[in-house]
Amino acid sequence: MAGRARGSARVLLAQLLALALALLALLAPPALGRGGRDHGDWDAAALLPPLPPREEAARVARFVAHLCDWGALATISTVQAVRGRPFANVFSLSDGPPGAGSGVPYFYLSPLQLSVGDLQENPYASLTMSLAQTDFCRKHGFDPQSPLCAHIMLSGSVTKVNETEMDFAKHSLFTRHPEMKTWPSDHNWFVAKLNITNIWVLDYYGGAKIVTPAEYYNVTFQ
Repeated sequence: MAGRARGSARVLLAQLLALALALLALLAPPALGRGGRDHGDWDAAALLPPLPPREEAARVARFVAHLCDWGALATISTVQAVRGRPFANVFSLSDGPPGAGSGVPYFYLSPLQLSVGDLQENPYASLTMSLAQTDFCRKHGFDPQSPLCAHIMLSGSVTKVNETEMDFAKHSLFTRHPEMKTWPSDHNWFVAKLNITNIWVLDYYGGAKIVTPAEYYNVTFQ
Protein backbone atom coordinates (compact mmCIF):
# COMPACT_ATOMS: atom_id res chain seq x y z
CA MET A 1 0.00 0.00 0.00
CA ALA A 2 2.78 2.37 1.01
CA GLY A 3 4.67 1.50 -2.19
CA ARG A 4 1.69 2.39 -4.36
CA ALA A 5 1.34 5.70 -2.51
CA ARG A 6 4.99 6.54 -3.05
CA GLY A 7 4.64 5.64 -6.74
CA SER A 8 1.61 7.90 -7.12
CA ALA A 9 3.45 10.71 -5.38
CA ARG A 10 6.39 10.39 -7.79
CA VAL A 11 4.06 10.47 -10.80
CA LEU A 12 2.29 13.55 -9.45
CA LEU A 13 5.63 15.27 -8.77
CA ALA A 14 6.81 14.54 -12.31
CA GLN A 15 3.60 15.94 -13.76
CA LEU A 16 3.91 19.10 -11.65
CA LEU A 17 7.54 19.53 -12.74
CA ALA A 18 6.60 19.14 -16.40
CA LEU A 19 3.84 21.73 -16.00
CA ALA A 20 6.25 24.16 -14.31
CA LEU A 21 8.79 23.78 -17.13
CA ALA A 22 6.10 24.35 -19.73
CA LEU A 23 5.01 27.55 -17.98
CA LEU A 24 8.60 28.77 -17.80
CA ALA A 25 8.99 28.17 -21.53
CA LEU A 26 5.92 30.25 -22.23
CA LEU A 27 7.12 33.08 -19.99
CA ALA A 28 10.70 33.14 -21.31
CA PRO A 29 11.46 35.92 -23.81
CA PRO A 30 12.32 34.84 -27.37
CA ALA A 31 15.99 34.25 -28.04
CA LEU A 32 17.80 37.24 -29.44
CA GLY A 33 19.88 37.23 -32.55
CA ARG A 34 17.81 35.04 -34.86
CA GLY A 35 17.51 37.82 -37.40
CA GLY A 36 14.70 36.44 -39.53
CA ARG A 37 11.30 38.06 -39.16
CA ASP A 38 9.49 36.72 -36.05
CA HIS A 39 12.67 35.11 -34.76
CA GLY A 40 13.09 37.38 -31.79
CA ASP A 41 15.20 40.50 -32.31
CA TRP A 42 12.98 42.56 -34.57
CA ASP A 43 11.14 45.45 -32.96
CA ALA A 44 7.53 44.27 -33.03
CA ALA A 45 6.32 47.87 -33.19
CA ALA A 46 8.43 48.64 -36.27
CA LEU A 47 6.59 46.43 -38.74
CA LEU A 48 8.35 45.67 -41.98
CA PRO A 49 6.54 46.36 -45.24
CA PRO A 50 4.75 43.46 -46.96
CA LEU A 51 6.39 41.41 -49.70
CA PRO A 52 7.08 43.80 -52.60
CA PRO A 53 5.05 43.42 -55.79
CA ARG A 54 6.27 40.52 -57.94
CA GLU A 55 6.86 42.96 -60.81
CA GLU A 56 9.71 44.43 -58.73
CA ALA A 57 12.00 41.41 -58.77
CA ALA A 58 15.08 43.27 -57.53
CA ARG A 59 13.16 44.58 -54.53
CA VAL A 60 11.83 41.09 -53.79
CA ALA A 61 15.38 39.75 -53.88
CA ARG A 62 16.62 42.36 -51.39
CA PHE A 63 13.57 41.74 -49.19
CA VAL A 64 14.26 38.00 -49.00
CA ALA A 65 18.00 38.49 -48.50
CA HIS A 66 17.38 40.77 -45.56
CA LEU A 67 14.70 38.74 -43.79
CA CYS A 68 16.62 35.48 -43.95
CA ASP A 69 19.29 34.77 -41.36
CA TRP A 70 20.63 31.56 -42.87
CA GLY A 71 20.95 29.95 -46.25
CA ALA A 72 22.14 26.85 -48.09
CA LEU A 73 25.54 27.42 -49.68
CA ALA A 74 26.54 25.06 -52.49
CA THR A 75 30.20 24.55 -53.34
CA ILE A 76 32.22 22.14 -55.49
CA SER A 77 33.38 19.50 -53.06
CA THR A 78 37.01 18.68 -52.31
CA VAL A 79 36.03 15.76 -50.06
CA GLN A 80 37.59 12.69 -51.64
CA ALA A 81 34.39 10.61 -51.65
CA VAL A 82 32.47 13.26 -53.63
CA ARG A 83 35.25 15.37 -55.17
CA GLY A 84 34.03 17.56 -57.99
CA ARG A 85 30.36 17.17 -57.11
CA PRO A 86 28.00 19.86 -55.74
CA PHE A 87 28.00 19.99 -51.93
CA ALA A 88 25.45 22.07 -50.00
CA ASN A 89 25.74 23.19 -46.40
CA VAL A 90 23.73 25.48 -44.11
CA PHE A 91 25.35 28.72 -42.95
CA SER A 92 24.17 31.54 -40.73
CA LEU A 93 24.42 34.88 -42.49
CA SER A 94 23.40 38.51 -42.37
CA ASP A 95 23.24 41.36 -44.86
CA GLY A 96 22.97 43.94 -42.09
CA PRO A 97 21.30 44.70 -38.76
CA PRO A 98 17.48 44.40 -38.78
CA GLY A 99 16.08 47.21 -40.92
CA ALA A 100 19.47 48.19 -42.37
CA GLY A 101 20.25 45.58 -45.00
CA SER A 102 23.08 46.10 -47.47
CA GLY A 103 22.23 43.17 -49.75
CA VAL A 104 25.67 41.63 -49.19
CA PRO A 105 25.51 38.20 -47.53
CA TYR A 106 28.15 38.04 -44.78
CA PHE A 107 29.36 34.78 -43.19
CA TYR A 108 31.43 33.82 -40.16
CA LEU A 109 33.60 30.93 -41.33
CA SER A 110 36.27 28.57 -40.05
CA PRO A 111 38.89 26.60 -42.01
CA LEU A 112 37.63 23.54 -40.14
CA GLN A 113 34.34 23.58 -42.02
CA LEU A 114 33.99 21.23 -45.00
CA SER A 115 32.63 23.91 -47.32
CA VAL A 116 35.43 26.30 -46.45
CA GLY A 117 37.90 23.68 -47.61
CA ASP A 118 36.01 23.66 -50.90
CA LEU A 119 36.14 27.45 -51.15
CA GLN A 120 39.88 27.52 -50.56
CA GLU A 121 40.32 25.49 -53.73
CA ASN A 122 37.43 26.99 -55.71
CA PRO A 123 35.80 30.19 -54.36
CA TYR A 124 32.72 29.98 -56.59
CA ALA A 125 29.46 29.14 -54.83
CA SER A 126 25.70 29.49 -55.00
CA LEU A 127 23.48 30.57 -52.13
CA THR A 128 19.76 29.94 -51.69
CA MET A 129 17.52 31.77 -49.21
CA SER A 130 13.77 31.30 -48.79
CA LEU A 131 10.92 32.93 -46.92
CA ALA A 132 10.05 29.39 -45.82
CA GLN A 133 12.35 30.08 -42.87
CA THR A 134 10.05 32.90 -41.74
CA ASP A 135 6.33 32.64 -40.97
CA PHE A 136 5.34 34.18 -44.33
CA CYS A 137 4.78 30.91 -46.20
CA ARG A 138 3.15 29.15 -43.26
CA LYS A 139 0.68 31.97 -42.76
CA HIS A 140 -0.32 31.87 -46.43
CA GLY A 141 -0.35 28.08 -46.67
CA PHE A 142 2.50 27.95 -49.20
CA ASP A 143 4.65 24.84 -49.41
CA PRO A 144 8.40 25.67 -49.25
CA GLN A 145 8.79 24.42 -52.85
CA SER A 146 5.90 26.52 -54.14
CA PRO A 147 6.96 29.48 -56.31
CA LEU A 148 4.67 31.59 -54.14
CA CYS A 149 6.96 30.92 -51.19
CA ALA A 150 9.48 33.48 -52.42
CA HIS A 151 13.09 32.40 -52.60
CA ILE A 152 16.24 33.63 -54.27
CA MET A 153 19.35 32.02 -55.71
CA LEU A 154 22.60 33.98 -55.73
CA SER A 155 25.80 32.92 -57.46
CA GLY A 156 29.29 34.37 -57.17
CA SER A 157 32.54 33.94 -55.29
CA VAL A 158 33.19 33.88 -51.55
CA THR A 159 36.06 36.05 -50.33
CA LYS A 160 37.34 37.35 -47.01
CA VAL A 161 36.06 40.77 -45.99
CA ASN A 162 38.65 43.56 -46.05
CA GLU A 163 39.25 46.03 -43.24
CA THR A 164 37.12 48.70 -44.92
CA GLU A 165 33.87 46.83 -44.33
CA MET A 166 34.97 44.61 -41.42
CA ASP A 167 33.22 46.64 -38.69
CA PHE A 168 29.90 46.69 -40.53
CA ALA A 169 30.14 43.00 -41.43
CA LYS A 170 30.89 41.94 -37.85
CA HIS A 171 28.14 44.16 -36.48
CA SER A 172 25.72 42.70 -39.02
CA LEU A 173 26.56 39.13 -38.02
CA PHE A 174 26.86 39.55 -34.26
CA THR A 175 23.65 41.57 -33.99
CA ARG A 176 21.63 38.76 -35.53
CA HIS A 177 23.77 35.85 -34.31
CA PRO A 178 25.24 36.92 -30.93
CA GLU A 179 26.26 33.34 -30.14
CA MET A 180 29.02 33.73 -32.74
CA LYS A 181 31.00 35.91 -30.34
CA THR A 182 31.38 32.93 -27.99
CA TRP A 183 32.48 30.36 -30.58
CA PRO A 184 35.92 28.75 -29.87
CA SER A 185 38.73 31.11 -30.83
CA ASP A 186 41.02 28.21 -31.80
CA HIS A 187 38.75 27.60 -34.81
CA ASN A 188 40.29 30.68 -36.49
CA TRP A 189 37.01 32.28 -37.46
CA PHE A 190 37.02 34.92 -40.18
CA VAL A 191 34.40 37.11 -41.87
CA ALA A 192 33.61 36.48 -45.52
CA LYS A 193 31.04 37.60 -48.06
CA LEU A 194 29.48 36.45 -51.30
CA ASN A 195 30.49 38.65 -54.24
CA ILE A 196 27.28 38.33 -56.23
CA THR A 197 27.49 37.94 -60.00
CA ASN A 198 24.13 36.35 -60.81
CA ILE A 199 20.67 36.53 -59.20
CA TRP A 200 17.48 34.56 -59.77
CA VAL A 201 14.16 35.30 -58.05
CA LEU A 202 11.32 32.81 -57.82
CA ASP A 203 8.20 34.34 -56.29
CA TYR A 204 5.44 33.42 -58.76
CA TYR A 205 4.52 30.97 -61.50
CA GLY A 206 6.22 31.14 -64.88
CA GLY A 207 9.85 30.53 -63.97
CA ALA A 208 12.64 32.41 -62.25
CA LYS A 209 13.31 36.08 -62.96
CA ILE A 210 16.83 37.29 -63.61
CA VAL A 211 18.05 40.33 -61.69
CA THR A 212 21.40 42.00 -62.35
CA PRO A 213 23.69 42.91 -59.44
CA ALA A 214 23.31 46.58 -60.43
CA GLU A 215 19.51 46.36 -60.16
CA TYR A 216 19.82 44.47 -56.89
CA TYR A 217 22.12 46.96 -55.20
CA ASN A 218 20.28 49.99 -56.56
CA VAL A 219 17.21 49.09 -54.50
CA THR A 220 16.52 51.52 -51.69
CA PHE A 221 15.57 49.16 -48.88
CA GLN A 222 13.34 50.47 -46.11
